[in-house]
Amino acid sequence: MGGTGRRRFLGLAVGAAAGLSACGTPKAAPHPGPTPAAGGPAAASPAPSATAAENARPGNADWPVTNAGPAAAVEGFADRVSVLPGEPFGLYVSTTAPGFRISAYRMGWYGGARARLVWQSDRLPGTRQKAFTVDSGTRMVRTGWSRTTTVDTLGWPEGSYLLRLDADGGAGQRFVPVTVRSHSTAGRTVVVNAVATWQAYNEWGGYNLYNGPSGGLPTRSLQVTFDRPYQYDDGAGLFLVYEAPLIALAERLGIPLAYTTGVDVAADPQSLKGATAVLSLGHDEYWSPEQRAAVTAARDAGTNLAVLGANCCFRRVRFESSELGPGRVVVCYKGAWQEDPGYKAGKPATTDFRAAPGADPESSLLGVIYDGYPVDAPYVVTEPDHWLYAGTGAKAGDSFPHLVGVEYDRVNTGFPTPRPIEIVSHSPVVCEGRHSWADTAYWSAPGGAGVFATGTMRWVESLGDRPGHGIDGRAGDFTRKVTENLLRAFAAGPCGKAHPAADNVAAVYGKG
Repeated sequence: MGGTGRRRFLGLAVGAAAGLSACGTPKAAPHPGPTPAAGGPAAASPAPSATAAENARPGNADWPVTNAGPAAAVEGFADRVSVLPGEPFGLYVSTTAPGFRISAYRMGWYGGARARLVWQSDRLPGTRQKAFTVDSGTRMVRTGWSRTTTVDTLGWPEGSYLLRLDADGGAGQRFVPVTVRSHSTAGRTVVVNAVATWQAYNEWGGYNLYNGPSGGLPTRSLQVTFDRPYQYDDGAGLFLVYEAPLIALAERLGIPLAYTTGVDVAADPQSLKGATAVLSLGHDEYWSPEQRAAVTAARDAGTNLAVLGANCCFRRVRFESSELGPGRVVVCYKGAWQEDPGYKAGKPATTDFRAAPGADPESSLLGVIYDGYPVDAPYVVTEPDHWLYAGTGAKAGDSFPHLVGVEYDRVNTGFPTPRPIEIVSHSPVVCEGRHSWADTAYWSAPGGAGVFATGTMRWVESLGDRPGHGIDGRAGDFTRKVTENLLRAFAAGPCGKAHPAADNVAAVYGKG
């Protein structure tokens, strides 16, 4: 499928993260002053025991964008992907309206409301910011906007936030995502917002890492910046489809959570020290070598790892500074890696992790490996007695229509595959005529960690109320229960010790 079709998949929440074209064939690459919200802010940042207490607060069900308005009605971005509680960040807003307000919503469970209003601004004067520019060499979009206001996060609890911009007179609304990250992840399950992947697919200004004006690779960007709004209708990037449903479930269960982003893990490898588990959510394709090294070290030290999507850790990127600060540019030349000035200066090639030079397939970290796109297939249970399936009522051969898609992973011992690894779901797929399998797998690492991978990009989406794709409520009940089993076991400590994997690759595939 071409780049334009992939963008439409994502825009319709179908999840086409395609790092490959049809079923695994590599694509060719071209050469105001704040006012506290009602109820006041939380008194302190959440501690490991505070997730349930935070979600016991009244929620605000009116948080969604219900009137996006015209494209330029109101839009903005923050100059930090994350801040620690109490740190300020700059907000850059462009609007055709004479004024607007900001409402900061912390995303969670909150009795089903899914968000809590933590802070609101006074009315701020609106300005239509200047037109963007495009770098001639890298085709990176630059806004060059002026800062509109500074937001102070004093009293904001840790978590994933959506700031809603409301233009005067109902002219339009947009979100700006930002993470209030945790001071420490020790003893907690870590939600890692996949902001690099959000930005890779962000086509604001007409360019992303897949498409340019021609609708395909020849005119795509070679690097993209966080210094611009997100293009999609609500401005939330990929957060609401691929991350928010998991966060709501984990917070409903009272799992002690910590919050960070892939950019922050790359910048501070010690940030995962002592964590009980790390969660990679529904679409987490773009990683830097530093992020991968940090997650690998955490896994080897006994931190559990859950991959709740597919196509994880597929693209190798480099983070560079923009005019607004460090880590604001995502560099990924893909097949044109030899043209990358960073590579010429001795840095790792910004191409697929499995590709030369420096090939290191993602399976060595995850156990599974990305196998292709696009597919739409039933999810088939093959090991119903596995502890992950406890309480689901699932039987061998039970299937859940449309749950495998649009990208998928499998166990493939032709690539580095840690053992023992246990395949608990083995779903047949046909990807543009090629027959293969999507695998849900669990393996136990020597350091005691358990590593779980769903093998499908639709898992997190299925946890929500309206997942689309024809995924029904029965599938949602199933994935929510499996995810609950997983989160509780992973929060309890090194799961590979409590639940060692029983290798069944030979039994499933007929070869070791």
